[in-house]
Amino acid sequence: MYTLKKSLGQHFLKDENISRRIVEELQEHPFQQLLEVGPGGGALTKYLIELQGIDLKCVELDDEKVAWLLQQYPVLQGKIIHQSILDIAAPFEGRFTVVGNFPYNISSQILFKMLDWKEQVESMTGMFQKEVAQRVAAKEGSKVYGVTSVLVQAFFKVEYLFEVDEQAFNPPPKVKSAVIRLVPLAEPVAMKSEKALFAVVKAGFNQRRKTLRNAVKGLFSAEVLQDDIFNKRAEQLSVQDFAGLTFRMG
Repeated sequence: MYTLKKSLGQHFLKDENISRRIVEELQEHPFQQLLEVGPGGGALTKYLIELQGIDLKCVELDDEKVAWLLQQYPVLQGKIIHQSILDIAAPFEGRFTVVGNFPYNISSQILFKMLDWKEQVESMTGMFQKEVAQRVAAKEGSKVYGVTSVLVQAFFKVEYLFEVDEQAFNPPPKVKSAVIRLVPLAEPVAMKSEKALFAVVKAGFNQRRKTLRNAVKGLFSAEVLQDDIFNKRAEQLSVQDFAGLTFRMG
């Protein structure tokens, strides 16, 4: 078999019903090119290789898992990218779909990778630590609404699909998990630039207890800062509010 590596945030899914449900949810949006992130012990992989007419690639950092997967599923020969997802370029030409039981220690970075690839990602269905999943899906006014919520929702519709109990994994993690889906927005949110949006969102939430006026004062003229919207705190602004502010930045 293989060993579990805590350093890589490995918790392997052992509940077949959950594996099948993730693969069912994945197929709600048709695709031809599929990237599985962190196949590990093959809990999803064994179902993914059965999908007809799909070009599947897997990205796996752990040497031992790569060897084990190739031994168990010879069909994966030439389809495993033996690197970290954080270090690779887009694995396909054109549009592709992403699925995974994501390593919890890099889950936020994986979301930012989806933003890097957003022109090509047609959907992403994946398992995250529950609190990360809730943060991604959170709306303004929520205590967990923050930088990740705004930046992901500026480009993707987030669907919070279902929660997964600790006992579905080996070893059981200390936290609950949840599966979410990201689908690109049909109508992109209008903004001056991505760079401007990232700047105002990060500045706003960097001092989330302060009013926006104090948190982002370096980005706007004194005149613009007179607007009532700056009396609010960052967590009270919608994604559209933040995007609208980018047009008024100095």
